[in-house]
Amino acid sequence: MRAVHNTGSLRYFDRDPQQIAQLVRLRALALHGISTTIGSASNRMLAAMAADATAPGGITHLEHTPEAIAVFLRPRPVAALFGVGPSTASLLTRHGLHTVGAVADTPLGTLQRLLGKAAGRQIHDRARGEDSRPVTPQAPARSCSADHAFTRDELDPARHRQAVLALAEQLGARLRKERQVTGRLTLTVRYADRSMTVRTRRLPESTNHTASLARTAYDIYSALGLQRARVRGIALRAEDLQGAERATRQLTFDPGDDRARRIEAAADKARARFGADAVMPAALARPSDDRRAAHGSGRRSVR
Repeated sequence: MRAVHNTGSLRYFDRDPQQIAQLVRLRALALHGISTTIGSASNRMLAAMAADATAPGGITHLEHTPEAIAVFLRPRPVAALFGVGPSTASLLTRHGLHTVGAVADTPLGTLQRLLGKAAGRQIHDRARGEDSRPVTPQAPARSCSADHAFTRDELDPARHRQAVLALAEQLGARLRKERQVTGRLTLTVRYADRSMTVRTRRLPESTNHTASLARTAYDIYSALGLQRARVRGIALRAEDLQGAERATRQLTFDPGDDRARRIEAAADKARARFGADAVMPAALARPSDDRRAAHGSGRRSVR
């Protein structure tokens, strides 16, 4: 996910934020073949949340009015609030705070007793749509994500797992290309009734190895127990990114691990030369019109 400060662009291009977002989306697709999902809002947090709530390849613009922000934020589950991880969300829901609106209505002192002084203040402000963090030009990405939208609401767990594997493949290839590793994965499952489930899990070690990403993503999915769920889409986000040179790799004497990494490097070279679909796991070899994961679709947020 990338943050873009577009205040200067409004005058330069003589367009409003929605038109700027549309221009970015079209140029990224035409020039680079990248499908982008864009959220546009008055601050980084709202733009990121708007992007997360947008269908792959779409644009959501959130008007800079208290009414529009309240309508957008208040019904959302507390876990969707930027900065609220699984443990914090669990703590808040145990105290009856299930939505962002409920958190916004809670006195600051109560939140600080639950979460601590600094965290309580931060969550209190963000539940009201406030985020003072600046946009830093050329800042390294702190996360990247990929989406899979099914052609129809999907009941088959095997198809769900295929989508999860495709997303892990996509994220792994992108992280290796950008020489980054991730320490945490977040899986989002969107259902036919427009509800969603979000789960996060830390990796045993920071990595960009597709097999490791897929194992953790499968574990998250399996823990959801989705036997007959009507799934509309799945997203996988890599978080806690850092440069690959700073990562440590656990010593292993398994020759199969080294062989898998060599094969992975060769596959990356083939994709760079012949396209993203040049090499893929056999489990993903199906008609191209059914492969709806957006290739290279790191979510882009325009602020």
